[in-house]
Amino acid sequence: MLPLLLASSSVYRRELLARLQLPFTCSSPDIDESPLAGESAIELVRRLAQAKAQALAASHPGHLIIGSDQVAVLDGKIIGKPHTFDKAREQLLAASGASVTFLTGLALLNSQSGHCQLDCIPFTVHMRTLDPARVEHYLRAEQPYDCAGSFKAEGLGVSLFQRTEGPDATSLVGLPLIRLVDMLLAEGIQIP
Repeated sequence: MLPLLLASSSVYRRELLARLQLPFTCSSPDIDESPLAGESAIELVRRLAQAKAQALAASHPGHLIIGSDQVAVLDGKIIGKPHTFDKAREQLLAASGASVTFLTGLALLNSQSGHCQLDCIPFTVHMRTLDPARVEHYLRAEQPYDCAGSFKAEGLGVSLFQRTEGPDATSLVGLPLIRLVDMLLAEGIQIP
């Protein structure tokens, strides 16, 4: 089995990958994540997932390298990580009663053969109608300022949802494990 490398510094992705009970290491790729002119959200996450994996290929020969990237889309526009309370409040109030689609790009690069599997997994969150007091209470309780969409689905953020839809709930957190298992199996990796 080729060693497994997660091309990410994300604690959330590391925790998800650990669920598969496979040994892996992590390394943070250094890439420019700016969107290209005219690039759709799907094209962006697919390109960045692959770029993250490829950025580590030369320094990690003979590895299976996992790259992943995610954006949240509200009303056809990409919304990023809020980084501040005010921006998070603005994002959540804009999402009140609406649907936010998370697009997660996933790449599995075999740095030995150069073969790369690439996909984009969508997941939609239909938000409850939120009032400013509820939003502020949530933000003070969980402080999800490093999360696209301004909530942590694996925590109290789920209380803001009316319902969800998509093929893989782990894609919402940033690493679609169901699709990743398919990719790993195609590389001959057996999952315990």
